[in-house]
Amino acid sequence: MEDKFDKFANELQEQIFEETRESFGEIAYQRWRYPLYLEAMENPDGHANVRGGCGDAIEIFLKFENDRVKKASFQVDGCGASLVCGSFAAEMAFGKTATEILEIGGDTILKKLEIFPEENEHCAFLAAKSLHEAVNDYKKKS
Repeated sequence: MEDKFDKFANELQEQIFEETRESFGEIAYQRWRYPLYLEAMENPDGHANVRGGCGDAIEIFLKFENDRVKKASFQVDGCGASLVCGSFAAEMAFGKTATEILEIGGDTILKKLEIFPEENEHCAFLAAKSLHEAVNDYKKKS
């Protein structure tokens, strides 16, 4: 049997989930709840850890094979919006060349999300910058 505190906590959690869905949309909500590619990578070919003006940091790891990204992952020290954008940045790098990755901008990430609060849009640009810096690191090494 659920006690009053458990009932309150569950109702509050559901309210948070619903408000997040409304503010960020279903795509971002699902990625926030179940982030993809969230892991560090040993010996990446390209790596960057970029901290934005908001204080959040997005770290990107890239592994290339035949000049295309074979594996991409990320870590984040920041808010849920940065988590979502980092996840999409890593996903968008798969199968791309370094040049193609440099074409991915914050606006490209925002288009994937469809709905995203204006006050959090800077997170998409932070993710793109980290992705670009990881490519620059790869280019220096190759």
